[in-house]
Amino acid sequence: MQNLFKNIKGDRLIWAIVALLAILSFLPVYSAASNLAYKGGGSSTFAFFVKHFVHLILGFFIMYGVHKIPYRYFKGLSLIMIPIVLVLLGITMLQGTTIEGANASRWIQIPFVGMSFQTSTLAAVVLMVYVARYMSKIKDEEITFKASILPLWMPVFLVLILILPANFSTAAIMFLMVLMLVFLGGYPVRYLAVIVGSGILVLTLFILIAKAFPDAMPNRVDTWMARIESFSDPEDTEADYQIEKAKIAIATGGIQGVGPGKSMQKNFLPQSSSDFIFAIIIEEYGLIGGFIIMTLYLWLLFRIVIAAQKADTVFGKLLVLGVGLPIVFQALINMAVAVELFPVTGQTLPLISSGGTSIWMTCLAIGIILSVSAKREEIKEKETSEENEENPLEILSETL
Repeated sequence: MQNLFKNIKGDRLIWAIVALLAILSFLPVYSAASNLAYKGGGSSTFAFFVKHFVHLILGFFIMYGVHKIPYRYFKGLSLIMIPIVLVLLGITMLQGTTIEGANASRWIQIPFVGMSFQTSTLAAVVLMVYVARYMSKIKDEEITFKASILPLWMPVFLVLILILPANFSTAAIMFLMVLMLVFLGGYPVRYLAVIVGSGILVLTLFILIAKAFPDAMPNRVDTWMARIESFSDPEDTEADYQIEKAKIAIATGGIQGVGPGKSMQKNFLPQSSSDFIFAIIIEEYGLIGGFIIMTLYLWLLFRIVIAAQKADTVFGKLLVLGVGLPIVFQALINMAVAVELFPVTGQTLPLISSGGTSIWMTCLAIGIILSVSAKREEIKEKETSEENEENPLEILSETL
C-alpha cells in the first residue's frame, strides 16, 4: 500500500475527492439499477452494481496511467487525435442509430468486444487539449482573426457540427467551454463576438434544414423545442414526465431522505441511474446528501483552479482549466436539471452516474490535471533538494 501511495503523484486532494465521489456512487447506482434490472427482463441488480464497479476500476487505471505521462506530450497527441476523432464522429453519425424512433447516433460499437463507446465524450477532451495547445502557442504573438480561422476554429466547428445532430446539449456545452478557454487564453473579445454570431447562424441553418427534411434527423429538433417549451412554461405539468418525477423524488426526500435503497421514484423515473441520479440521491439521502455531493464538486473546482494557478507553463494552466472546468460545469448542469433550474439535457453526473464512457473520459481528464500537478511537485522537489545541498567546504569549516 505504501508503494502505491509513493507512485501516486499530483494533487492528493484531487485524488481524494475523485475517490470519495466514486465511493459515494455505489449505493445510489445499486438502488437505481433495480429499474434497469426489471426492464431488462429479470436481470440481476447486482450485475449492474458489478458493471459500475468495473467501469470505475478501469477509469482509475486510466487516470493513474495518464497522470504518469508528462503533460507536454499532450500537445503532440492532440494534433494526432483531432483527425482520428473527426473520423470516429463521422462513423458514429453515419451509422444512424435510433432509440424509440429518434436519432441517437451517439455511440459506436467496438469490434470484438461487444461494447459501445460514446465518441462525443472523447472528442470533448481532445478538443479542449487542442485549443489549449493553440492558445499557448500564440501567447506571445499578435492574434488576428484571419490567422486563427483554419488552425483554431475550423477543427472546433467540424467537431461540433458532427456532434450537433444527435447531441445538441453536448455540442452547446463544448462550444461554451471553448469560448471560455480562448477568452482566458487572451483571445480578443471582438473576435469572439464574431464566432458566437457564426455559431448562432449555423444552429439556425441546421434547425431550418432539419425542419425542411424531417426524415434525415427524426424528432431531434422537435425534442429540443419541446424541452425548452416545457422549461419555459411552469404551468405545463404534463409536458415533461422526467422532470415531474424528479421533483416528486426531491420533495419526498426532504432534509434527511427516506433511506438507502428506499426510493420509490426510481421505479418510474427514466434514466434514474444516470441522467437523474441526483434526484434519487436527494430522495434517499435528503438535502444533506445532495449538499455533500454539490460541496465535493465545488471543492474539486477549487482544487482545479489551484492546480492551474500553480502550473509552470501557460499550456499547463490552460490545459487544467480546459479539461477540468467542463467536469464541474457538467455536474452543475445535471443537478440544475434535476431541480428544474435548467432544461433537460441528458448530461450525466460525473463519476457518480452509471455509464462506462462518461466515467472513463472523466478519469482521463482528471489524469491530465494530475499530470500537470505532478510536474509542479517535481519542480518543487528539485528546488528543495538544490537548496538543501551545501558546499563541502562549508560543511568542513562548520565541523572544525
